[in-house]
Amino acid sequence: MKAKFPLRDFAIIAVSKTKEYPIVREAYLQGIRIFGENYIPEATEKFQRLFSEFPNAKDEVQLHHIGPTQTGTLRKLFPLFTATHGVASFSTLKELLKRAEKEQTSISYFLQCNISGEETKHGFSFEEILMAKEQSVPFENPCCKFLGFMGMGPSSGDETETRAAFLRLAQFRDQSFPDKKLSMGMSGDFEWAVELGSNYLRIGSLIFGERTYG
Repeated sequence: MKAKFPLRDFAIIAVSKTKEYPIVREAYLQGIRIFGENYIPEATEKFQRLFSEFPNAKDEVQLHHIGPTQTGTLRKLFPLFTATHGVASFSTLKELLKRAEKEQTSISYFLQCNISGEETKHGFSFEEILMAKEQSVPFENPCCKFLGFMGMGPSSGDETETRAAFLRLAQFRDQSFPDKKLSMGMSGDFEWAVELGSNYLRIGSLIFGERTYG
């Protein structure tokens, strides 16, 4: 594998959404410590059970919210979730900052960028983020840390298009926010994401098998 950029350290987020508790439990016993969940009530039930059965897990496990970060439900992220990857509006960011201060609980987040240009995907344009930076919009506070940017490749899964999308985000980060992290790459495109400098990979089916739905 020839990297486009110097290889960076990366972490794998084991996407356990829709998986039953025994599967999450076994993953923990096998050494997985970073999990990704979308549905907050489901995640709360599973991980409170895990922390009850294994008290040390509360300090060991990082739980990342990988669905859209919604203003109406973000209060439910506290205190369970370590990070959220789907902040896609400044109104949501403002509420997240306020809620973190109110809860006095640390949380980190990624700004979601629409790197594929698809109307079906949420996220900021690079121009919107740069304008906010120029206007000194607050991106973090003592309880809420701005980790970096999250982007998803195009729905087509085409290698050329996906690489181009990941490259755009990597170049934007390197040029404008060089100290920030990248969350990009899933089961079908993680190798390209690693080559292009991703720091967090969101891997579900390659670890747990295909998703199941209730």
